[in-house]
Amino acid sequence: MAMYESEHTRFIREYLEKHPEERDSQKKGRAVWWDHAGAERTPPDPVKPSPKAGGNEYLFKPLSDKEQEKK
Repeated sequence: MAMYESEHTRFIREYLEKHPEERDSQKKGRAVWWDHAGAERTPPDPVKPSPKAGGNEYLFKPLSDKEQEKK
């Protein structure tokens, strides 16, 4: 029983067979981001506490007697 292979997968497989230099390029590109020891990676930005509300919140006020009568 043959397994399904998408057109995209087939294209990439055939392309890499015809252009083996791309495999080296892939490995170099992957090494830039992933193939490092943890200490060699750039540390993440420090976590900042979330800002407290500073007047941007909506303040609810009670309805006047006239407004309550309309309802």
